[in-house]
Amino acid sequence: MERVKQIEILKELMSQVDEKRNVDAGRMLENPVASYTCPDMAAREWETFFRDHPQIIGMTGDLPAPGSFMTVDDFGTPVLACRDAEGNFRAFLNACRHRGVKLVTEERGEKTRFSCPFHAWTYDNSGALLAIPQPGHFGAVDKPSLGLIELPAVESHGMLFVHPKRDGVIDVAAMLGGLGPEIANWKFERLHRTGETAITKRLNWKLANDTFGETYHFQKLHKNTLGQLFHGDNLAYETFGRNHRFVFASRFIDMLREAPEEEWALPMGATLLYFIFPNIQIIVGRGTTNLVKIYPHKDDPARSTSRICHYFTENAIAAEAEAKASGNALTLDEVYDFEARKEKTLTYAVINEVFDSTIEQEDYAMGERIQVAAESGELDTVVFGRNEPALHHYHNSYRAALGLEPLEEYRAGGCKPTPGLERP
Repeated sequence: MERVKQIEILKELMSQVDEKRNVDAGRMLENPVASYTCPDMAAREWETFFRDHPQIIGMTGDLPAPGSFMTVDDFGTPVLACRDAEGNFRAFLNACRHRGVKLVTEERGEKTRFSCPFHAWTYDNSGALLAIPQPGHFGAVDKPSLGLIELPAVESHGMLFVHPKRDGVIDVAAMLGGLGPEIANWKFERLHRTGETAITKRLNWKLANDTFGETYHFQKLHKNTLGQLFHGDNLAYETFGRNHRFVFASRFIDMLREAPEEEWALPMGATLLYFIFPNIQIIVGRGTTNLVKIYPHKDDPARSTSRICHYFTENAIAAEAEAKASGNALTLDEVYDFEARKEKTLTYAVINEVFDSTIEQEDYAMGERIQVAAESGELDTVVFGRNEPALHHYHNSYRAALGLEPLEEYRAGGCKPTPGLERP
Protein backbone atom coordinates (compact mmCIF):
# COMPACT_ATOMS: atom_id res chain seq x y z
CA MET A 1 0.00 0.00 0.00
CA GLU A 2 1.33 3.45 -0.92
CA ARG A 3 2.37 5.64 1.99
CA VAL A 4 -0.11 8.38 1.07
CA LYS A 5 -2.96 5.89 1.39
CA GLN A 6 -1.67 4.63 4.74
CA ILE A 7 -1.66 8.16 6.15
CA GLU A 8 -5.12 8.85 4.75
CA ILE A 9 -6.52 5.72 6.44
CA LEU A 10 -4.83 6.46 9.77
CA LYS A 11 -6.28 9.99 9.81
CA GLU A 12 -9.74 8.66 9.00
CA LEU A 13 -9.53 6.14 11.85
CA MET A 14 -8.31 8.83 14.27
CA SER A 15 -11.27 10.95 13.28
CA GLN A 16 -13.69 8.08 13.81
CA VAL A 17 -12.23 7.31 17.24
CA ASP A 18 -12.39 10.98 18.29
CA GLU A 19 -15.92 11.49 17.01
CA LYS A 20 -17.20 8.06 18.12
CA ARG A 21 -18.21 7.54 14.51
CA ASN A 22 -18.13 4.37 12.43
CA VAL A 23 -18.37 3.42 8.78
CA ASP A 24 -21.93 3.64 7.44
CA ALA A 25 -23.26 1.40 4.68
CA GLY A 26 -26.38 3.57 4.48
CA ARG A 27 -28.86 0.76 5.01
CA MET A 28 -29.54 -2.50 6.84
CA LEU A 29 -29.99 -5.83 5.07
CA GLU A 30 -31.64 -9.13 5.96
CA ASN A 31 -29.92 -12.41 5.26
CA PRO A 32 -32.01 -15.60 5.12
CA VAL A 33 -30.49 -18.12 7.56
CA ALA A 34 -31.12 -20.79 4.92
CA SER A 35 -27.88 -19.56 3.38
CA TYR A 36 -26.14 -21.25 6.35
CA THR A 37 -28.18 -24.47 6.27
CA CYS A 38 -29.51 -25.16 2.76
CA PRO A 39 -27.95 -28.36 1.31
CA ASP A 40 -28.63 -27.24 -2.26
CA MET A 41 -26.87 -23.92 -1.76
CA ALA A 42 -23.97 -25.68 -0.02
CA ALA A 43 -23.56 -28.05 -2.98
CA ARG A 44 -23.58 -25.16 -5.44
CA GLU A 45 -21.01 -23.28 -3.35
CA TRP A 46 -18.74 -26.33 -3.24
CA GLU A 47 -18.71 -26.64 -7.02
CA THR A 48 -18.60 -22.92 -7.82
CA PHE A 49 -16.23 -21.56 -5.17
CA PHE A 50 -13.99 -24.53 -4.43
CA ARG A 51 -14.00 -27.18 -7.16
CA ASP A 52 -14.07 -24.73 -10.08
CA HIS A 53 -12.24 -21.69 -8.69
CA PRO A 54 -8.53 -20.93 -8.16
CA GLN A 55 -7.43 -21.36 -4.57
CA ILE A 56 -4.80 -19.48 -2.55
CA ILE A 57 -3.05 -22.32 -0.71
CA GLY A 58 -0.33 -20.34 1.06
CA MET A 59 2.48 -17.81 0.89
CA THR A 60 5.92 -17.98 -0.72
CA GLY A 61 7.35 -18.77 2.72
CA ASP A 62 5.43 -22.06 2.82
CA LEU A 63 7.88 -23.35 0.20
CA PRO A 64 11.11 -21.60 1.20
CA ALA A 65 13.61 -23.48 -0.99
CA PRO A 66 14.00 -26.00 -3.83
CA GLY A 67 12.86 -29.36 -2.52
CA SER A 68 10.21 -27.89 -0.19
CA PHE A 69 6.76 -29.43 -0.48
CA MET A 70 3.31 -29.18 1.10
CA THR A 71 0.07 -31.09 0.64
CA VAL A 72 -3.48 -29.71 0.59
CA ASP A 73 -6.73 -31.67 1.00
CA ASP A 74 -9.33 -28.98 1.57
CA PHE A 75 -11.24 -28.46 -1.70
CA GLY A 76 -11.85 -31.86 -3.26
CA THR A 77 -8.62 -32.19 -5.25
CA PRO A 78 -5.65 -33.62 -3.30
CA VAL A 79 -2.73 -31.31 -4.11
CA LEU A 80 1.01 -31.84 -3.86
CA ALA A 81 2.69 -28.42 -4.13
CA CYS A 82 6.46 -28.08 -4.25
CA ARG A 83 9.51 -26.26 -5.56
CA ASP A 84 11.41 -28.09 -8.26
CA ALA A 85 15.19 -28.14 -8.58
CA GLU A 86 15.18 -24.65 -10.16
CA GLY A 87 12.99 -23.24 -7.39
CA ASN A 88 9.86 -23.00 -9.53
CA PHE A 89 6.48 -23.41 -7.82
CA ARG A 90 4.69 -26.50 -9.12
CA ALA A 91 1.43 -28.24 -8.19
CA PHE A 92 0.31 -31.78 -8.98
CA LEU A 93 -2.56 -34.09 -8.28
CA ASN A 94 -1.35 -35.95 -5.20
CA ALA A 95 -1.96 -39.36 -6.75
CA CYS A 96 0.33 -42.05 -8.13
CA ARG A 97 -0.28 -42.76 -11.81
CA HIS A 98 -0.19 -46.52 -11.20
CA ARG A 99 -3.28 -47.08 -9.05
CA GLY A 100 -4.16 -43.59 -7.88
CA VAL A 101 -2.94 -43.96 -4.30
CA LYS A 102 -2.20 -40.75 -2.43
CA LEU A 103 1.48 -40.27 -3.13
CA VAL A 104 2.52 -38.03 -0.21
CA THR A 105 0.85 -38.19 3.20
CA GLU A 106 3.04 -35.72 5.12
CA GLU A 107 1.66 -32.18 5.41
CA ARG A 108 4.99 -30.54 4.51
CA GLY A 109 8.73 -31.09 4.41
CA GLU A 110 11.68 -31.34 2.06
CA LYS A 111 12.09 -34.04 -0.58
CA THR A 112 13.40 -34.23 -4.12
CA ARG A 113 11.87 -37.68 -4.71
CA PHE A 114 8.38 -38.96 -3.92
CA SER A 115 7.88 -42.72 -3.65
CA CYS A 116 4.40 -44.24 -3.61
CA PRO A 117 3.74 -46.25 -0.41
CA PHE A 118 1.77 -48.88 -2.34
CA HIS A 119 4.20 -50.12 -5.01
CA ALA A 120 7.12 -47.63 -4.78
CA TRP A 121 6.67 -45.90 -8.12
CA THR A 122 8.98 -42.91 -7.76
CA TYR A 123 8.70 -39.34 -9.08
CA ASP A 124 10.88 -36.23 -8.85
CA ASN A 125 9.66 -32.77 -7.88
CA SER A 126 9.12 -31.82 -11.51
CA GLY A 127 6.49 -34.58 -11.64
CA ALA A 128 8.52 -36.93 -13.84
CA LEU A 129 8.20 -40.67 -13.29
CA LEU A 130 11.72 -41.86 -12.51
CA ALA A 131 11.39 -45.54 -11.77
CA ILE A 132 9.05 -48.46 -11.18
CA PRO A 133 10.07 -51.64 -9.34
CA GLN A 134 10.41 -54.89 -11.27
CA PRO A 135 9.61 -53.49 -14.70
CA GLY A 136 10.08 -56.92 -16.19
CA HIS A 137 7.19 -58.21 -14.10
CA PHE A 138 4.94 -55.19 -14.51
CA GLY A 139 5.44 -54.59 -18.24
CA ALA A 140 6.82 -51.81 -20.40
CA VAL A 141 5.51 -48.32 -19.62
CA ASP A 142 6.00 -44.98 -21.32
CA LYS A 143 7.43 -43.02 -18.39
CA PRO A 144 7.05 -39.53 -19.94
CA SER A 145 3.31 -40.08 -20.32
CA LEU A 146 2.88 -41.31 -16.74
CA GLY A 147 4.32 -38.37 -14.86
CA LEU A 148 2.22 -36.74 -12.14
CA ILE A 149 -0.82 -34.86 -13.38
CA GLU A 150 0.11 -31.18 -13.22
CA LEU A 151 -2.34 -28.56 -12.02
CA PRO A 152 -2.26 -24.85 -12.96
CA ALA A 153 -0.06 -23.06 -10.42
CA VAL A 154 1.00 -19.41 -10.17
CA GLU A 155 3.17 -17.63 -7.63
CA SER A 156 2.39 -13.93 -7.51
CA HIS A 157 2.70 -11.11 -4.93
CA GLY A 158 4.13 -13.63 -2.45
CA MET A 159 1.05 -15.88 -2.69
CA LEU A 160 0.63 -19.40 -4.08
CA PHE A 161 -2.37 -19.97 -6.37
CA VAL A 162 -3.54 -23.41 -7.54
CA HIS A 163 -6.51 -24.40 -9.67
CA PRO A 164 -8.19 -27.67 -8.59
CA LYS A 165 -8.75 -28.71 -12.22
CA ARG A 166 -5.99 -29.46 -14.69
CA ASP A 167 -7.69 -27.40 -17.41
CA GLY A 168 -8.50 -24.51 -15.05
CA VAL A 169 -7.33 -20.94 -15.60
CA ILE A 170 -5.68 -18.69 -13.02
CA ASP A 171 -5.98 -14.97 -13.71
CA VAL A 172 -4.39 -13.34 -10.65
CA ALA A 173 -5.18 -9.78 -11.74
CA ALA A 174 -8.85 -10.64 -12.17
CA MET A 175 -8.94 -12.50 -8.84
CA LEU A 176 -7.47 -9.57 -6.93
CA GLY A 177 -9.79 -7.05 -8.58
CA GLY A 178 -7.38 -4.12 -8.51
CA LEU A 179 -5.70 -4.99 -5.20
CA GLY A 180 -2.62 -6.51 -6.85
CA PRO A 181 -0.33 -3.45 -6.82
CA GLU A 182 -1.32 -2.58 -3.25
CA ILE A 183 -0.72 -6.11 -1.99
CA ALA A 184 2.60 -6.22 -3.84
CA ASN A 185 3.82 -3.29 -1.72
CA TRP A 186 3.61 -5.41 1.44
CA LYS A 187 6.32 -7.78 0.11
CA PHE A 188 4.62 -10.99 1.24
CA GLU A 189 7.36 -12.95 -0.52
CA ARG A 190 9.75 -11.93 2.29
CA LEU A 191 7.62 -13.47 5.05
CA HIS A 192 8.71 -16.54 7.01
CA ARG A 193 6.17 -19.18 7.98
CA THR A 194 5.99 -19.60 11.77
CA GLY A 195 3.11 -22.02 12.26
CA GLU A 196 -0.42 -23.10 11.44
CA THR A 197 -3.56 -23.93 13.39
CA ALA A 198 -6.56 -25.83 12.03
CA ILE A 199 -9.92 -25.14 13.65
CA THR A 200 -12.85 -27.41 12.78
CA LYS A 201 -16.19 -26.34 14.21
CA ARG A 202 -19.89 -26.90 13.78
CA LEU A 203 -20.65 -23.72 11.87
CA ASN A 204 -21.20 -22.98 8.20
CA TRP A 205 -18.11 -21.71 6.38
CA LYS A 206 -19.80 -18.35 5.71
CA LEU A 207 -20.48 -17.91 9.44
CA ALA A 208 -16.75 -18.40 9.99
CA ASN A 209 -16.08 -15.79 7.33
CA ASP A 210 -18.61 -13.40 8.93
CA THR A 211 -16.34 -13.34 11.99
CA PHE A 212 -13.99 -11.05 10.08
CA GLY A 213 -16.74 -8.73 8.85
CA GLU A 214 -17.32 -6.12 11.57
CA THR A 215 -15.79 -4.38 14.60
CA TYR A 216 -19.15 -3.89 16.33
CA HIS A 217 -18.46 -6.87 18.64
CA PHE A 218 -14.97 -5.92 19.83
CA GLN A 219 -15.98 -4.12 23.03
CA LYS A 220 -18.71 -6.68 23.76
CA LEU A 221 -17.54 -10.19 22.96
CA HIS A 222 -13.82 -9.34 23.17
CA LYS A 223 -13.95 -6.77 25.97
CA ASN A 224 -11.46 -8.75 28.09
CA THR A 225 -9.27 -9.93 25.20
CA LEU A 226 -8.88 -8.14 21.86
CA GLY A 227 -10.97 -5.28 23.17
CA GLN A 228 -8.01 -4.40 25.34
CA LEU A 229 -5.84 -3.99 22.22
CA PHE A 230 -8.28 -2.43 19.75
CA HIS A 231 -10.74 0.44 19.97
CA GLY A 232 -13.62 -1.27 18.15
CA ASP A 233 -16.53 0.53 16.45
CA ASN A 234 -14.35 2.08 13.74
CA LEU A 235 -13.54 0.98 10.21
CA ALA A 236 -11.93 2.27 7.03
CA TYR A 237 -13.53 0.16 4.33
CA GLU A 238 -13.21 -0.10 0.55
CA THR A 239 -14.31 -2.75 -1.94
CA PHE A 240 -12.37 -4.01 -4.96
CA GLY A 241 -14.77 -6.04 -7.05
CA ARG A 242 -15.61 -9.10 -4.96
CA ASN A 243 -12.73 -8.34 -2.57
CA HIS A 244 -12.24 -5.66 0.05
CA ARG A 245 -9.83 -3.84 2.34
CA PHE A 246 -10.91 -3.62 6.00
CA VAL A 247 -8.82 -1.53 8.47
CA PHE A 248 -9.50 -0.88 12.17
CA ALA A 249 -7.62 1.06 14.83
CA SER A 250 -5.51 -0.45 17.59
CA ARG A 251 -4.95 1.46 20.83
CA PHE A 252 -1.44 2.26 19.57
CA ILE A 253 -3.01 4.71 17.12
CA ASP A 254 -3.20 7.18 20.01
CA MET A 255 0.59 7.11 20.38
CA LEU A 256 0.99 8.03 16.70
CA ARG A 257 -0.50 11.45 17.38
CA GLU A 258 2.68 12.31 19.27
CA ALA A 259 4.97 11.19 16.43
CA PRO A 260 5.81 13.18 13.26
CA GLU A 261 3.57 12.20 10.37
CA GLU A 262 6.57 11.19 8.26
CA GLU A 263 7.22 8.38 10.76
CA TRP A 264 3.71 6.96 10.55
CA ALA A 265 3.03 3.53 9.07
CA LEU A 266 -0.36 1.82 8.98
CA PRO A 267 0.60 -1.27 11.05
CA MET A 268 1.84 1.02 13.85
CA GLY A 269 -1.71 2.09 14.65
CA ALA A 270 -4.10 -0.27 12.90
CA THR A 271 -4.68 -3.80 11.65
CA LEU A 272 -5.53 -4.40 8.01
CA LEU A 273 -7.56 -7.25 6.53
CA TYR A 274 -7.80 -8.12 2.87
CA PHE A 275 -10.69 -10.35 1.88
CA ILE A 276 -9.93 -12.28 -1.30
CA PHE A 277 -13.05 -13.90 -2.72
CA PRO A 278 -14.34 -16.42 -1.85
CA ASN A 279 -12.68 -17.72 1.34
CA ILE A 280 -9.44 -15.90 2.16
CA GLN A 281 -8.70 -13.37 4.89
CA ILE A 282 -5.19 -11.87 4.98
CA ILE A 283 -4.51 -9.98 8.20
CA VAL A 284 -1.53 -7.60 8.14
CA GLY A 285 -0.11 -6.33 11.42
CA ARG A 286 3.16 -4.95 12.67
CA GLY A 287 5.74 -7.51 11.51
CA THR A 288 3.07 -10.20 11.25
CA THR A 289 0.72 -11.54 8.61
CA ASN A 290 -1.96 -14.19 9.09
CA LEU A 291 -3.54 -16.06 6.20
CA VAL A 292 -6.94 -17.51 7.08
CA LYS A 293 -8.29 -20.10 4.64
CA ILE A 294 -11.91 -21.08 5.33
CA TYR A 295 -13.35 -24.28 3.84
CA PRO A 296 -16.77 -25.95 3.97
CA HIS A 297 -17.19 -29.65 4.56
CA LYS A 298 -18.42 -31.11 1.29
CA ASP A 299 -21.39 -33.04 2.65
CA ASP A 300 -22.35 -30.99 5.72
CA PRO A 301 -23.37 -27.31 5.48
CA ALA A 302 -23.03 -27.04 9.27
CA ARG A 303 -19.30 -27.81 9.45
CA SER A 304 -16.22 -25.91 8.36
CA THR A 305 -12.46 -25.87 8.82
CA SER A 306 -10.36 -22.74 9.10
CA ARG A 307 -6.62 -23.00 8.54
CA ILE A 308 -4.84 -20.08 10.17
CA CYS A 309 -1.30 -19.73 8.82
CA HIS A 310 1.14 -17.43 10.60
CA TYR A 311 4.02 -15.50 9.01
CA PHE A 312 6.60 -13.08 10.39
CA THR A 313 9.05 -10.67 8.84
CA GLU A 314 12.75 -11.37 9.31
CA ASN A 315 13.05 -8.28 11.53
CA ALA A 316 10.24 -9.49 13.76
CA ILE A 317 11.84 -12.89 14.16
CA ALA A 318 15.16 -11.25 15.06
CA ALA A 319 13.43 -8.97 17.56
CA GLU A 320 11.76 -11.97 19.15
CA ALA A 321 15.06 -13.80 19.54
CA GLU A 322 16.62 -10.71 21.10
CA ALA A 323 13.67 -10.22 23.46
CA LYS A 324 13.82 -13.82 24.64
CA ALA A 325 17.58 -13.59 25.18
CA SER A 326 17.21 -10.39 27.21
CA GLY A 327 14.13 -11.50 29.11
CA ASN A 328 12.11 -8.69 27.54
CA ALA A 329 9.49 -10.88 25.85
CA LEU A 330 5.86 -10.42 26.79
CA THR A 331 4.25 -13.36 28.53
CA LEU A 332 0.75 -14.53 27.63
CA ASP A 333 -0.57 -12.96 30.84
CA GLU A 334 0.87 -9.57 29.85
CA VAL A 335 -0.60 -9.41 26.35
CA TYR A 336 -3.67 -7.47 27.44
CA ASP A 337 -1.67 -5.10 29.66
CA PHE A 338 -1.35 -2.10 27.37
CA GLU A 339 1.38 -0.48 29.45
CA ALA A 340 3.47 -3.66 29.43
CA ARG A 341 3.09 -3.88 25.66
CA LYS A 342 4.65 -0.44 25.29
CA GLU A 343 7.85 -1.64 26.97
CA LYS A 344 8.22 -5.28 25.93
CA THR A 345 8.35 -7.31 22.72
CA LEU A 346 5.33 -9.34 21.63
CA THR A 347 6.65 -12.65 20.29
CA TYR A 348 5.12 -14.60 17.45
CA ALA A 349 4.40 -17.61 19.70
CA VAL A 350 2.23 -15.42 21.93
CA ILE A 351 0.61 -13.63 18.97
CA ASN A 352 -0.30 -16.96 17.38
CA GLU A 353 -1.78 -18.25 20.64
CA VAL A 354 -3.85 -15.11 21.24
CA PHE A 355 -5.09 -14.91 17.66
CA ASP A 356 -6.04 -18.59 17.41
CA SER A 357 -7.66 -18.88 20.83
CA THR A 358 -9.73 -15.72 20.40
CA ILE A 359 -11.11 -16.91 17.08
CA GLU A 360 -11.87 -20.41 18.32
CA GLN A 361 -13.11 -19.71 21.84
CA GLU A 362 -14.97 -16.44 21.25
CA ASP A 363 -15.81 -15.75 17.59
CA TYR A 364 -16.46 -19.28 16.40
CA ALA A 365 -18.29 -20.14 19.62
CA MET A 366 -20.82 -17.45 18.64
CA GLY A 367 -21.00 -18.90 15.14
CA GLU A 368 -21.86 -22.34 16.51
CA ARG A 369 -24.73 -20.82 18.48
CA ILE A 370 -26.00 -19.08 15.34
CA GLN A 371 -25.85 -22.39 13.49
CA VAL A 372 -28.08 -24.07 16.08
CA ALA A 373 -30.66 -21.27 15.85
CA ALA A 374 -30.56 -21.32 12.06
CA GLU A 375 -31.28 -25.05 12.03
CA SER A 376 -34.20 -24.74 14.44
CA GLY A 377 -36.58 -23.75 11.68
CA GLU A 378 -37.89 -20.83 13.73
CA LEU A 379 -35.38 -18.15 12.71
CA ASP A 380 -35.92 -16.92 9.16
CA THR A 381 -33.41 -14.10 8.82
CA VAL A 382 -30.60 -12.23 10.54
CA VAL A 383 -29.94 -8.51 10.19
CA PHE A 384 -26.74 -6.89 8.92
CA GLY A 385 -26.38 -3.36 10.26
CA ARG A 386 -25.31 -0.11 8.64
CA ASN A 387 -21.99 -0.51 10.48
CA GLU A 388 -21.40 -3.97 8.96
CA PRO A 389 -20.73 -3.26 5.26
CA ALA A 390 -18.39 -6.22 4.84
CA LEU A 391 -21.27 -8.57 5.67
CA HIS A 392 -23.38 -6.86 3.01
CA HIS A 393 -20.53 -7.28 0.55
CA TYR A 394 -19.66 -10.92 1.36
CA HIS A 395 -23.15 -12.23 1.02
CA ASN A 396 -24.22 -10.23 -2.00
CA SER A 397 -21.01 -11.30 -3.77
CA TYR A 398 -21.73 -14.96 -3.01
CA ARG A 399 -25.32 -14.63 -4.11
CA ALA A 400 -24.42 -12.90 -7.36
CA ALA A 401 -21.94 -15.66 -8.18
CA LEU A 402 -24.71 -18.23 -7.65
CA GLY A 403 -27.29 -16.31 -9.67
CA LEU A 404 -29.38 -15.33 -6.64
CA GLU A 405 -31.05 -11.98 -6.05
CA PRO A 406 -29.30 -9.47 -3.73
CA LEU A 407 -30.24 -9.37 -0.07
CA GLU A 408 -33.38 -7.42 0.69
CA GLU A 409 -33.28 -4.24 2.71
CA TYR A 410 -34.40 -4.63 6.31
CA ARG A 411 -37.93 -3.56 7.03
CA ALA A 412 -40.37 -4.11 9.89
CA GLY A 413 -41.97 -7.53 9.67
CA GLY A 414 -39.00 -9.19 7.99
CA CYS A 415 -38.34 -10.29 4.43
CA LYS A 416 -39.61 -13.29 2.55
CA PRO A 417 -37.46 -16.42 2.39
CA THR A 418 -35.41 -16.56 -0.79
CA PRO A 419 -36.93 -18.88 -3.44
CA GLY A 420 -34.72 -21.88 -4.11
CA LEU A 421 -33.22 -22.02 -0.61
CA GLU A 422 -34.70 -24.78 1.50
CA ARG A 423 -34.37 -25.58 5.14
CA PRO A 424 -32.52 -28.83 5.89
